Amino acid sequence: MITKIVNLLKKTFIPRKEIPPKKDETISKKISSHNPSQKYSKEKQQTVNVEKDRGTGKNKKHWTSKDFPVEKEEGKVLFYDLHLSNGILHAIADLNYKYCTPIQSGILKHTLEGRDAIGRAQTGTGKTAAFLLTAISRLIRRNPNLKRSKGSPRVLVMAPTRELVLQIEKDAVQLAKYQNLRIVSIYGGMDYKKQINQVRGKFVDIMIATPGRLLDFMKQKLIRLDKVEILILDEADRMLDMGFMPDIRKIERSTPRKENRQTLFFSATFPDSIKRIAEQWTENAVVVEIESEQLEADTITQINYIVSADEKFKLLYNLMEQKNFSKVLLFCNRKDIAKDLHDKLNRRGVSTTLLTGDIDQKKRLRRLENFKKGDIRVLVATDVAGRGIHIENVSHVINYNLSEDPEDYVHRIGRTGRAGLSGTSISFACEDDSFQIPKIEELLKHKLELIYPEDELLKELPPAPEKPKEERKNNPHKKKGYRPHNRSNYKRK
Repeated sequence: MITKIVNLLKKTFIPRKEIPPKKDETISKKISSHNPSQKYSKEKQQTVNVEKDRGTGKNKKHWTSKDFPVEKEEGKVLFYDLHLSNGILHAIADLNYKYCTPIQSGILKHTLEGRDAIGRAQTGTGKTAAFLLTAISRLIRRNPNLKRSKGSPRVLVMAPTRELVLQIEKDAVQLAKYQNLRIVSIYGGMDYKKQINQVRGKFVDIMIATPGRLLDFMKQKLIRLDKVEILILDEADRMLDMGFMPDIRKIERSTPRKENRQTLFFSATFPDSIKRIAEQWTENAVVVEIESEQLEADTITQINYIVSADEKFKLLYNLMEQKNFSKVLLFCNRKDIAKDLHDKLNRRGVSTTLLTGDIDQKKRLRRLENFKKGDIRVLVATDVAGRGIHIENVSHVINYNLSEDPEDYVHRIGRTGRAGLSGTSISFACEDDSFQIPKIEELLKHKLELIYPEDELLKELPPAPEKPKEERKNNPHKKKGYRPHNRSNYKRK
């Protein structure tokens, strides 16, 4: 009886057949079980996609010079004439660079052959691209017998300020975008742990650094300089002025001897002290000086107004509004003047940001970036922003105060009229600082044309809006019971 029931159940419940796996799943199972190394991970797939985006994938059309045709012009050197690699030329074409600037054509034909060089030219003439193209060209010609060391860069670029370090890093990334190079920036003031992680136990091709932070990492044995192939000093005169030369000497002694490395010196000015150092650290160097007789670029229109000190803000605001200035770099000699101008312009509806030496580094970088993007119309700055910062398309530089150092005048106005573009420099000469004019003229080797502003530019301004209540509350003079710290104001008991 029991046997009949079991047989009946078997006939009623038919076992379910297994669904055969799909063809792709069968293949993936076989690969994973028999040859695990052929299995694609997400990380590998992302790498392939990045390579395709960069133009190295199989599906990407190979770039040639025909994709960026440039006509020859008399007296101009094409980048195509320098026998640079296809990847470098592709990056140059992406930046829409067609012809070498005078400093680039004068330097590159020697440095690409491995010679040391000393270059002098005013700011905004392409010095950075000159030494970066030299470095990248050498790095991509890899020596198979070269022994790499972790934490030891092949190219070391020294610069005086954090802003200049970050600008050089940005330019290096753009010019090396089609190369497999590791570029690292080292600078003080922020991102200490992050910068340690970038160099600890890792290979570095190009390192851009300020002297102080680099020496700190060297003391911790995070960085070694015994494998440096190219040593580059940018804004050498500025590093001398800022007192960095003792640190630079320590760093130079940690690199290979001058006959075993390539050394490039770049500066806007070359005082005797810098010349002596350059000669000591280079061997058979080619010297290229551009426009030594004229420090300011021809692309800059200089306007110099004679105005009284109490009418300067009136002139500034009317110029901004009547001439519709779009991107203005406004220089002052002191922090208190810069802060006052920043507040006055913002209260009158002119979008303004402030850049002085006592501002936190992260804030400085964020404000610079907002100004570069065009979100801010005016950047009010002391001379901390005078050198080494490349901001594209600055329409006007205004010297609210004439600089106490004539060379700072040159560096200030050099923030506009860069890379062949036109720009305008406006200076206010009042009873407080007009005595600086003869010194500036002596440096420039020509007279400055001084003019009086038109009546329309000195018209009275409407009353400024009152400060917000929050600002008035924070003013200690308005607080109840406030007494100034002056004994004469207190009654003797």
